Amino acid sequence: MNNTTLVIMAAGIGSRFGGGIKQLTSFGPNGEIIMDYSIYDALEAGFNKIVFVIRKDLEQEFRSIIGSRIEKKVRVEYAFQELHDLPEGHEFPAGRTKPWGTGQAILCCRNVINEPFAVINADDYYGKDAFRQLYAYLNQTEYNGEGKLPIGMAGFVLKNTLSEYGGVTRGICTVNAKEELLGIMETKNIVRTDYGAAILNPDTSLSPIDEDCLVSMNFWGFFPEIFNVLENGFKAFLSGMEGEKKLTAEYLLPEMVDELLRRKTASVSVLKTSDQWFGVTYKEDVPLVISKIRDCIERGDYPEKLWN
Repeated sequence: MNNTTLVIMAAGIGSRFGGGIKQLTSFGPNGEIIMDYSIYDALEAGFNKIVFVIRKDLEQEFRSIIGSRIEKKVRVEYAFQELHDLPEGHEFPAGRTKPWGTGQAILCCRNVINEPFAVINADDYYGKDAFRQLYAYLNQTEYNGEGKLPIGMAGFVLKNTLSEYGGVTRGICTVNAKEELLGIMETKNIVRTDYGAAILNPDTSLSPIDEDCLVSMNFWGFFPEIFNVLENGFKAFLSGMEGEKKLTAEYLLPEMVDELLRRKTASVSVLKTSDQWFGVTYKEDVPLVISKIRDCIERGDYPEKLWN
């Protein structure tokens, strides 16, 4: 077995959830959280190390709810996403409370990862197929550090990723016939409608969007060389912030990847999956997620008690 790591981004505040730390909410019949099922699928696929990206102030609660349990099954490391973790020469903007985004979250892992790795969100259920595909991609792709940086991305069908209770943000992908990513556009307020999917505009009008298009759900496959790219990109991002953006702008993985594509310094293989995504964007999503996990158990995808 090749060393292959799964990084789980769990440092988000979860402000839309309406109370509580959504990443630590129980959904399974024996107290399992969404991360439990992702880790189970990852280990089944072949991943053999887990890195949790969390806030330092969540460490004790996180370890007690999931970390100590998972440490009995697989090697676990922690990386801490902190507002003040900035490259040398950059000052922290006074008044900033918003996290720096998913790009910085992965950069925080630079001291604990030296092997190929996949990245997921903590509060998204991706299905087994995406884990199998990303593991195979990372272990079958040869890269010697020269030429275009190879990146893998699980591509989900938009209609399989929408919430029933409000708008979601998705990275809308443009893909060529070779299943290579040509571009990605971070798109906010995508809603389900009677006729499919649409973007909810600020004036409450709707702009229809192809519900069968592929989207990114922040499930990526990277090689360790990405850390130098992320660090240089984060420095450029910080240098380019002005005014109000110093308090609100985020360094996001989809935008970083899109920039690499524009500069033709990376090639992204889109690994299409027809699995049904589900997750907790809003507190109203909770009963549906509990029901879907119950369906997975009854179908035989998971045992009633996930960890023995």
